[in-house]
Amino acid sequence: MFHIVLYEPEIPANTGNIIRLCANAGMQLHLIQPLGFELDDKKLRRAGLDYHEWVSVIEYSSLNAFIENVRPERIFALTTKGRKIYSDAAFRQGDALLFGPETRGLPEPVLTRLGADRCLYLPMQAESRSLNLSNTVSIVLYEAWRQLAFAGAVIK
Repeated sequence: MFHIVLYEPEIPANTGNIIRLCANAGMQLHLIQPLGFELDDKKLRRAGLDYHEWVSVIEYSSLNAFIENVRPERIFALTTKGRKIYSDAAFRQGDALLFGPETRGLPEPVLTRLGADRCLYLPMQAESRSLNLSNTVSIVLYEAWRQLAFAGAVIK
């Protein structure tokens, strides 16, 4: 449905949480190297529990390699430098949601390449730096999925 793309993730527990999120939401997870950990890291396994078998995690040597292999029609970047609130974007099936490394965010050349309309942000208090990566992914993914009426989900 959506491609969740982590650009050079650094903290294994965040990626483990996102593996679990992607498994429960039926989304594809893509990791752009270099990673700040090994995929068999104990913290990653603990956070992802046994969900790793329920989600396909694909690694790429670069963002360009991801784009060339997956060919997403649109990529939305989440950044504190964004000018458009994430909930104002009209998401479509097959969109890629790109998230930067925890300590430094997405590099400026990546944001420039995508363009201002594809750089989204989450509203926060003025004194705040940013939300935890796995929280940000959760918020944006569920908004995008909500816009598609939670297609494929069990609705009670």
